[in-house]
Amino acid sequence: MTNSEFDLGRAEVFPQKAFVAGSYATITYTYTAGHPMDYAGYIKITFRNMDDFGTPQFDDPAAPNYCTVTTTGNSRIVPRWDRKGGERPKNKAIYLLIRDEFVDTGDVITIVFGDTSGGSPGWQLPTYITDRFEFTTFVDPIATYKFKQLPEIPAVPLVPGDPARAVCTAPSELTAGQAFETQLRIEDRWGNPIGSPILRQQPPFEKTGTFTVTMKDKASGLEAESNPIDVFAELPKTRKFWADFHGQSGETIGSNTIEEYFAFGRDVGRLDILGHQGNDFQVSDEFWKKVNKVTAENYEPGKFVTFPGFEWSGNTPAGGDRNIFYAREGAGIYRSSLDQVPDNTSKWPAAYTADDLFTRLRDESEFHPFGFAHVGGRYADLSMHDGEIERCMEVHSVWGTFEWFYREALSRGFRVGFVANSDGHKCDPGGAYPGNSKFSTPGGLTCVLAESLDRASITDAIRARRCYATTNPRVLIDLSMDIDTVDHDMGEIIAVKKTEEPVLKVRVHGSAPIQRVDVFNGLDLLAAMRPYGEEDLGRRYMLTWNGARVKGQDRVLRWDGGLRVSGNAIAYAVPINFWNPDAPLETISERELAWESFTTGTAKGVLLTLDDPAAGTLHFDTRAHSADIELASIGLESLVMDLGFLEKEVRLDRLPDREGPREFSFSLPILDLKNGDNPIYIRVVQEDGQKAWTSPVYLVV
Repeated sequence: MTNSEFDLGRAEVFPQKAFVAGSYATITYTYTAGHPMDYAGYIKITFRNMDDFGTPQFDDPAAPNYCTVTTTGNSRIVPRWDRKGGERPKNKAIYLLIRDEFVDTGDVITIVFGDTSGGSPGWQLPTYITDRFEFTTFVDPIATYKFKQLPEIPAVPLVPGDPARAVCTAPSELTAGQAFETQLRIEDRWGNPIGSPILRQQPPFEKTGTFTVTMKDKASGLEAESNPIDVFAELPKTRKFWADFHGQSGETIGSNTIEEYFAFGRDVGRLDILGHQGNDFQVSDEFWKKVNKVTAENYEPGKFVTFPGFEWSGNTPAGGDRNIFYAREGAGIYRSSLDQVPDNTSKWPAAYTADDLFTRLRDESEFHPFGFAHVGGRYADLSMHDGEIERCMEVHSVWGTFEWFYREALSRGFRVGFVANSDGHKCDPGGAYPGNSKFSTPGGLTCVLAESLDRASITDAIRARRCYATTNPRVLIDLSMDIDTVDHDMGEIIAVKKTEEPVLKVRVHGSAPIQRVDVFNGLDLLAAMRPYGEEDLGRRYMLTWNGARVKGQDRVLRWDGGLRVSGNAIAYAVPINFWNPDAPLETISERELAWESFTTGTAKGVLLTLDDPAAGTLHFDTRAHSADIELASIGLESLVMDLGFLEKEVRLDRLPDREGPREFSFSLPILDLKNGDNPIYIRVVQEDGQKAWTSPVYLVV
């Protein structure tokens, strides 16, 4: 009997209905045995790596995610959860070990996921929406650990929950008198879109300036203010276009299809520019052909720009993650390995190191390749770099914020721009949320400053580093360097004399009040510019904590704990970047707050309004750090507790009583230039914790 002739049995799940994403539920899984399985054999059920359900547990009947295992036969089934027990992309696995007796043909093994009989609320399901949440089953009938997959994969749909918030998106730039369209997206508590976005034709703004619009959903009563809109008498030569260059679909480690991925980015995420980045070792030649086909079909010059590409996914010592794009279809894919490519063969050679990759890409010059160094599950090794191809560093994604990464690039003398993207795995480019997993932040966006919305112009802008990164909001930033009355754009490389005094000119319009704008020369902070002064300070404080444990994938740093004030009281508290609705900021009393919180490089925190402006002590007490802060000591300058490795810090800022302005402009002379490169750039920090970074202007003395 050959393996293909084995009766592998049958797996089913009940009930067959749609479940609300992120909800607690009970799902019954059954496996009916085919070929008999002897003592010490296994059944294995695997789930996708990005399925952020509650971890199944078998010990506490009253706790969440309790599961029970029974069988109709005489064997005893011993369950074991293994987060990395399956083959990518279905890494997560439950092993069912057969003990005492064999499993005979027709025996039924049942797992009740979310057994509520002992008081458990059930099993928390993944937080994203999909047509197929799959239970992929493998059996080991000969007890040799040579698992064989059942051909039929039971699945249930996951649908959005009740309306929880609204997001309004508008064009960033218009001319006076130009009618325009806005979109209102209704989301559930996990950020899943509910139904189709609501589109509305808006009357034109008759005057120039910066405006917003507000849209309201009649059915839910939810409303939202749009991103800021610049209205001009005549559009500028260089326009602002919004991009998410980096995400995956279900053909690799993500969910749903590449066609759905591009449809979401265009119609729901409301992007101007979108790239697709499958992990290279999972991209077959056939799928690479499809990537090229789908990007070509979705490219609409003037409306929607797409780029074919792949994520070169070598281990960090071989070069680490790199995002690779081509300006048109038809180029090759040069993988870090062929490990999951069918038959381990391809018409294109592998590139086993990042240096090999750059060599291969130089041979594809007719397709105008460009790339970004990336921090994801792996981080890029910057000892390997090709400045002609690798034009930008990815500073933010759902994995976190990685300022240490671009700082390393600048310390090595690289001339790079800064981008941010989602690296989303849930088929939600332009609208990626962290869910209930090791991700701690929404995905970012890149604003590309280009003359027109087409591949050639966008590619030229990226190669010229005319772009800036945000943690998600569509913040408007204009930055230039005035040298002898000539303005130079971000990304430019400009030769200057040491005696010259260039003037940095900045204008920011945020999506929330601006807390400060930090100005840097390379690694050095030149100035923290604030739209308020010492005399404006009041009862509000912005407390944030930040950092990562390691550079690699297990970078989660826990900040569980809270704060207490003595000699004062808390009048009001607003959470900053608390994206998990199941872990909210808790008010214990008028003097005490508590939280469960972790960071991966993105700051989280709380906005406090106290009864007294500067009385008493703030007691900060968490797993990562504790401190007592005398509030009378806090003035205009930030109190920063530098806790060492990977930007681990606690920061406290005192703010005015009222929210600050959203628009802030200033000019700053850049003094004391150093010999060689002076990368001048800004970091914008809003009161809601969202940030943006411009690519540097490189002043070369």
